[in-house]
Amino acid sequence: MLLAVDCGNTNIVFALYDGDIQRANWRISTDPKRSADEYLVWLTQLMSLNSLAVDDVTDMIIASVVPEVQPKLINLASRGFGIVPQVVGGSGIDLGIDIQIDRPDQAGADRLVNAVAARDFHDLPAIILDFGTATTFDLIGKGGAYQGGIIAPGVNLSVEALYMAAARLPRLAVEPWASDMPVLGKDTVSAMHSGIFWGYVSMVEGLIERLRRDHGKDLLAIATGGLAPLFAEHVKAISIVDSDLTLKGLVRIHAQNKTEPK
Repeated sequence: MLLAVDCGNTNIVFALYDGDIQRANWRISTDPKRSADEYLVWLTQLMSLNSLAVDDVTDMIIASVVPEVQPKLINLASRGFGIVPQVVGGSGIDLGIDIQIDRPDQAGADRLVNAVAARDFHDLPAIILDFGTATTFDLIGKGGAYQGGIIAPGVNLSVEALYMAAARLPRLAVEPWASDMPVLGKDTVSAMHSGIFWGYVSMVEGLIERLRRDHGKDLLAIATGGLAPLFAEHVKAISIVDSDLTLKGLVRIHAQNKTEPK
């Protein structure tokens, strides 16, 4: 089986795939201080609960946007599973898409993996909205080319910034909001909830509208990332939610660059 690893700034997702079928999916907070051995102990315990063994893992692919963690994950592959993993962005890994930006080396691994998944699983051209530590908007052309993107603060960052910068404002929890929440707050907390929720919804809707105005009014808008379900139902401009988009892209990239298993 293939172990697909998506390492983001907030969480790392480990998913086991048997072909295109996901057998298991686990999430752990991203911690640059955590060692490869700690990852291995945690992961093998979870695997055993699912009647899976270390020897069931024959291949591994990694997409990481955290440079300090990537060597730990490569070490996990080697020491824990006896595998030389595929690493998105590494030498010899062909994504099969054009990267049409001024500095292709600056494109995040996760965003390029999402582009591969959009090419193979959705209609193009499309906008990919990834709701994570940052909220990113990426334009994928009709042939699957990565054409550029937008990076905005994620909702958790916005909430934390309010709390840290204003002495009298409380820290809010990011939680599901009701679509009938009044825009006008009647106290500090309700005013903050409105600003975070309706402000964020308006930002997302506004950027999608601008992208469609400039690049095609029929652009599909695909939402993914851990926080996508919190906002997708409130943003009518979003066409579809695909929570496993990045993992699907990793599976396809692995298949495109398949080598003999251990």
